[in-house]
Amino acid sequence: MIKEFKEFIHRGNVMDLAVGVIVGGAFSSIVTSLVNNILTPILGIFLGGVDFSGLTITIKDATISYGLFVQSVIDFLIVAFCIFLFVKMINKIMSVGKKETKEEPIVLKKKEEVLLLEEIRDLLKKKSPKKTKLKKQE
Repeated sequence: MIKEFKEFIHRGNVMDLAVGVIVGGAFSSIVTSLVNNILTPILGIFLGGVDFSGLTITIKDATISYGLFVQSVIDFLIVAFCIFLFVKMINKIMSVGKKETKEEPIVLKKKEEVLLLEEIRDLLKKKSPKKTKLKKQE
């Protein structure tokens, strides 16, 4: 079992996943800072300083803070949009160096047997007399 675990760890996929998680965590803090310190204040200016985090409903002794949920959804959408723009920018940068290549259409070649059968069919069509339609007798 230990040998299998060592093989599992030494595979490239596990190392790639670990690097991805670490880089993702670091990138998450950058995006969170961008949202909290730059984008949210700008949106606050346009929305008139609306803060959803204070919205609550009280039912008997329970307080439901649905405003925090709404604020979290808005933050998520902003973060997702920033990541989308970042990935789009990276993809554009990566594609600049690549030359566009036109793929030629694939031409399917018929097998020799099929060609022979078609030739035989065509010869038989030429040799056989044309069928004449019989006139209907009235």
